[in-house]
Amino acid sequence: FMKGTPDAPRCGFSRKVVDALQSNNLSFGTFDILSDEDVRQGLKELSNWPTFPQLYVKGELMGGCDIVLQMQAEGELAEAIQSSLEA
Repeated sequence: FMKGTPDAPRCGFSRKVVDALQSNNLSFGTFDILSDEDVRQGLKELSNWPTFPQLYVKGELMGGCDIVLQMQAEGELAEAIQSSLEA
């Protein structure tokens, strides 16, 4: 869940997460939370995470921009996603 689309992110944090996923050759889907205020607010409540983007794998929140970038910097992003997909 991000602001904008991968081709046209509408915030720098969303762009950074897209770049991290693409640099690891990870395929992903997106939803522009700016297109639906009900989804935006509902997701904040559901996840108990107030900011976007939010990265989910198989319905589980992995984190936001800071966590994704930390995982990427530590070389753990692709492995963590792959492990979640295989679980």
